[in-house]
Amino acid sequence: MSGSPEQSSPPVLVETADHLDEVVAEMLQHDIYALDTEFHRERTYYPKVALVQVIWPGGVPHLIDPLAVSLEPLAPVLESAAVAVMHAAQQDLEVLDLSAKALPSLLFDTQIAAGFVGMSSPSLSALHERFLGKRLPKGDRLTDWLARPLTDGQRKYAASDVADLLEIHQLLTNELAERGRLEWALQECENFRLRGRPSREPADAWLRIKDVRHLRGTNLAVAQAIAAWRESRAAEIDQPIRFVLPDLAIVALAQKRPATVEKLRSVRGLDDRHLRGDAKQQILDVIKNSKDTDPISLKVPSNSTSLRELRPAVTLISAWISQLSKDLSIDPAMLGSRNDIEAFVRGDDDARLSTGWRNQLAGEPIRALMGGEAALAFDTKNGLVLETRSHTAVT
Repeated sequence: MSGSPEQSSPPVLVETADHLDEVVAEMLQHDIYALDTEFHRERTYYPKVALVQVIWPGGVPHLIDPLAVSLEPLAPVLESAAVAVMHAAQQDLEVLDLSAKALPSLLFDTQIAAGFVGMSSPSLSALHERFLGKRLPKGDRLTDWLARPLTDGQRKYAASDVADLLEIHQLLTNELAERGRLEWALQECENFRLRGRPSREPADAWLRIKDVRHLRGTNLAVAQAIAAWRESRAAEIDQPIRFVLPDLAIVALAQKRPATVEKLRSVRGLDDRHLRGDAKQQILDVIKNSKDTDPISLKVPSNSTSLRELRPAVTLISAWISQLSKDLSIDPAMLGSRNDIEAFVRGDDDARLSTGWRNQLAGEPIRALMGGEAALAFDTKNGLVLETRSHTAVT
């Protein structure tokens, strides 16, 4: 078993390039390690890494200070054949990609894996309680990780994020193997890893603005163009998109379509901070150049059926998926989300429920249900049960 060091072992702070080289050399001797990051992004577009915590079998937590050393020397570890054990790693992967210029070659995400033993998107604290019977030390969620020197409380809290992660990995792996689900979890972790750093394409930025979806014609085309400009501008100056333009302003600009700076200043949601420098002229140019363009349409699969027609089937299948997840102790979102169900019912080629372990557990029974070969019944003991259809109508 990959054990963690005694709780009394203090974390080691890494603040020099030579020390980091020693850490990397040690990590390269092992086939597994745990890693976590602390970062801020409240005032930046990209996450600003403030700390990287690592531990290896038999070691103690090491806290690498990215304000003192470059993280790029970690790349050989990340790119090695060793397994990186992380928890809820999506944003951590983005941090590593930006700061170390590398991503793990092998990933075991404990939050994803725990979904296969009945835990629904569990916190790291929940995993500690379930597998180790202990609670993580409470820390200040809003602490300033960029402040130096780090307090003893910050060091203890940061170290606790990785101190027991290898032991949790081993216990979780054992349970998954006993249930015959280890390969499912590993495949899901690999699919997640392959998605890598979250992509925020400017052309898709409008999809994240609820009120823009209700616009039509020219108004929609202008809103889409402004949303794309905002995304690109935020990345360029490394500021949150809300600092560049609020959502309200994008909708108002699309509806008003001002052609002068004076009219621009009267648009609801805009003030001087949004119009500094060349921003005001860029906004006017975007509006001018997009007024005569066609809006981007939502991409709908060519073989899709109207969602209105699908709704009864999707609702019925969703209820059964929830029951099946409960019976099997699998996170319902892991087995099949509503989007997954809709894609399957539509017949999308890339529907997740049509391949692998999901197809075995749910895809084939759903086909039987949709084909009229099976029916759903309810009893007070077992809830929803998928049964062979009798084809006898209730009168």
